[in-house]
Amino acid sequence: MVSVKRFIHDEPALFKASKAFVAQFFCCVDPIVYVTCKLPNANARIAWTLLGSALFQDRTYPDILRLLAKLYERFPDDKLWTLPVPKGSEIEDVVEQTFNSRNWSVFEHVAGIFWSVGLFVRRHSDLVAWVREHSPEELWNDLGDIYFMGRSNPRPKVCAAIYRLIAPAPLGLGLECLGSSNSSSVSKMPPLPLTMGARRFLAMLGPAKDSNFSELEPQEKQKLANEYFAALAPENPYFAAHSLQFFLENGTEGFICRELTNSCADCPLYEYCNYAEVRKRY
Repeated sequence: MVSVKRFIHDEPALFKASKAFVAQFFCCVDPIVYVTCKLPNANARIAWTLLGSALFQDRTYPDILRLLAKLYERFPDDKLWTLPVPKGSEIEDVVEQTFNSRNWSVFEHVAGIFWSVGLFVRRHSDLVAWVREHSPEELWNDLGDIYFMGRSNPRPKVCAAIYRLIAPAPLGLGLECLGSSNSSSVSKMPPLPLTMGARRFLAMLGPAKDSNFSELEPQEKQKLANEYFAALAPENPYFAAHSLQFFLENGTEGFICRELTNSCADCPLYEYCNYAEVRKRY
């Protein structure tokens, strides 16, 4: 695998197209934030963002968006964290009704995740103050208390949760944390979220395209991602991480990137993507 610097030198046209893709998609709303930004107060927005981030696994973006909306409809606002907690069967019923199935790798953990987020909120009470008074590293440590957020690296759900909290709208909730004025500095922040879309991009059109990205160690994948995201969006590398989550990710009727551009021919990566659909322009 070539270095990021060498890749940019050897593939200037592809790198330029990739930067254009990031610029085109970085303002697309995050699927979790799309639901939570509509909630009535900051505490609820933070709490439900944490829940959505913990649940986001092995389902499409539209699936998770629908599930979070259905859970909120059934247990609105502070029902997530007030006592008594909902029964596990009640929570599972919402999942089954949303997906018309219990066939989901996370299904048996959903109630535990819900209860764990509720317990976290009860312990911290004022979540706005919790974010404001803690550094990204402290937020990272605290979020390990939530079931299914993980305690060992690379902890992608925790990374995604923190960036959803502090990134500007529509990428995130736009909250201030301790030292967030340095949020553009990757070294002072948690690792950038390495979504499945970003993994596909790095393996197909990024510095790992001529090697086997899947065989790299997690730390190597993260290092490569951080470096290439910083090259694609030096003003704020999270813009690249956010944009690339939509690359060849399944949406409602097809790939999200295709749905958002209306036609592959309008995508900056059109001539480089093997999944591009040939369509006439009208």
